[in-house]
Amino acid sequence: MTSLRRNIPLLYAFSFLQMTLFPMAVITLFWKDQIGLSLSEILLLQSIFAVAMAVMEYPSGYISDRIGYRAALTAASALGIAGWAVYTAATSFRDVLIAEILLGIATSFISGTDSALLYESLKEQGEETAYARHEGRSTFFGQTGEAAGALFAGVLYARYPLLPFFLQVGVWVLALFLTRRLTEPARERHHQASHLKEALASASYVFVRNRRLRATILLSIALGLASFYPVWLIQPYMRDSGVPLASFGPIWAGANLVVALFAVLSHRVRAGLGDRPMLLLLVLLVWVGYLGLGWTAGAWSFLFYYLLTAMRGMRGPLLLHLVQDEIPSANRAGMLSLQSLCFRLLFACTAPLVGRYADAAGAGGTFRLLAAAYLLVLPPLVYLFFRHLHADGSSACKGGT
Repeated sequence: MTSLRRNIPLLYAFSFLQMTLFPMAVITLFWKDQIGLSLSEILLLQSIFAVAMAVMEYPSGYISDRIGYRAALTAASALGIAGWAVYTAATSFRDVLIAEILLGIATSFISGTDSALLYESLKEQGEETAYARHEGRSTFFGQTGEAAGALFAGVLYARYPLLPFFLQVGVWVLALFLTRRLTEPARERHHQASHLKEALASASYVFVRNRRLRATILLSIALGLASFYPVWLIQPYMRDSGVPLASFGPIWAGANLVVALFAVLSHRVRAGLGDRPMLLLLVLLVWVGYLGLGWTAGAWSFLFYYLLTAMRGMRGPLLLHLVQDEIPSANRAGMLSLQSLCFRLLFACTAPLVGRYADAAGAGGTFRLLAAAYLLVLPPLVYLFFRHLHADGSSACKGGT
């Protein structure tokens, strides 16, 4: 029990290291200036990254449920080291593509596995009701790590463009040592003889049999994408708006600190407002954030991006807790990975189109287009979510897989 309790701070530390991304605040500029990529090529690259993750998303979760969460996170750390090492020698689209595929596979092994390990560690101690609070703290440490990495990113990049990538390799070496100290919790294990049959049964449970889970996942994916597109557009948007390069790191750090702060506050906001008003608040933040980015073009317009990062911070602990409550222990990582799989596939399908439009209309015009899209898409998804939120939306028990 003591070793399981130790998993909690270790997962906080892993989240911090995983998100300490020194190159992130300047990576779009690195791709454009050092490798020579256009915005459409950059979004195509991220689409391929999403496909790599999509291909491995469910298999990695399925493997995690069988080989153990600790082993899966160790494998992810080793792949992270390899991916960032390739970046240090990259000179072409092909080199960057190889690095992104390695990092995509690494991320797919983490996706779902870290949350599953956190939930199961709490569950074995009888503390699963506190999951949202701990998930919020984990997000806080992760975003604090990204803020720390971004703070001096512009200065590091200006001094030597590859310096952030060398530091990133070192970060993942530390993460590898950390994962070796995690403890594997005891879990339900009632796997079927056929892997294919079990995979299909899990997919059926998530997308057909459990209506509440399906509605929650659809809304979570839509809100997740709303906070994800701007990650790749905000850097050229800021440069076009006259923001100095030296300010990119602090601005990026500020965005991640906003995510961190609102992730920690998420369970308190939920307790104070309730589920319905909180979801409406998240939708409002998306609309105002995109409209602000699309219809203003000053040096301080990036502040509207902070509304989207605030939404991102509150969304994760709230919706992930609702999803976790609907999933059986035996297939927890695999089913969480199905949600990430859908997210990555949707991003892979839409990102090249968004990138092509950005090359033609600019980042501001793209934000206006996305604002219009979310004004149309979010209301029916919110209605569907509310319809099943407190009803008997689950037509199958949790052990039904």
